[in-house]
Amino acid sequence: MTCPLLYRFRVIDKLPEKPSAAATRGTVVHSVLERLFDVPAAERTADRARALLRPEWERLLRKRPELAELFADDPDGARLGGWLEEAERLVDRWFTLEDPTRLEPAERELYVETRLDSGLVLRGFVDRLDVAPGGDLRVVDYKTGKAPAEQYQGQALFQMKFYALVLWRLRGVVPRRLQLVYLGSGTVITYDPDGEELLAVERKLLALWDAIRRATESGDWRPRPSRLCDWCDHRAVCPEFGGTPPDYPLPVVAREYPQTTA
Repeated sequence: MTCPLLYRFRVIDKLPEKPSAAATRGTVVHSVLERLFDVPAAERTADRARALLRPEWERLLRKRPELAELFADDPDGARLGGWLEEAERLVDRWFTLEDPTRLEPAERELYVETRLDSGLVLRGFVDRLDVAPGGDLRVVDYKTGKAPAEQYQGQALFQMKFYALVLWRLRGVVPRRLQLVYLGSGTVITYDPDGEELLAVERKLLALWDAIRRATESGDWRPRPSRLCDWCDHRAVCPEFGGTPPDYPLPVVAREYPQTTA
């Protein structure tokens, strides 16, 4: 949805991308917020959460050694220290938005998958799922960036509606609330979906998948320039910036069109 050509570079060409300090910090903060619920409620304090940051970073580094290049030119550890301090600020801000001593999530980092009647498989990971005593579901997603302006909230909410659709198909219950927690700005955005809305999301996903299949067959992946281009790793091979994409690795299916006469 953001850029069809970027989708091709990532999914079909599988071009490598440099590790991102901001994205990696988000991964570490997510891990801390997940693991904090492993301890009894009374022990879920900001100090306890901050103490988890460095171990979670080290655990991630063991799993993904390539992340070491983020701080390769940091001999005295000053940049790493500043990076961890920013992660601490994000964790501290979470405690101003939610009280983990009063929360008992039903699921954390929940993998969900369902197959629609069309055969299309939807899958993803839900940061947190809360279930009320009456059975109501609340889907919670943590964002370590700042909340977008109201007119740009649609994309983030689409992600949440996607999760809601999958959970509805899996559990037969439309989630009561979708909640985005923006740690960068200290903002919480909530949205209450309904079934008709989720059916519209399903139709949009089917149309999107149809567009992906057509582009896969034709090899016609168009760039969609935006402000996000400034952070793209693939500008050198993007025609919008004078680059040439690598040879398309899949067979191209020529489409036949009916002949017409005037």
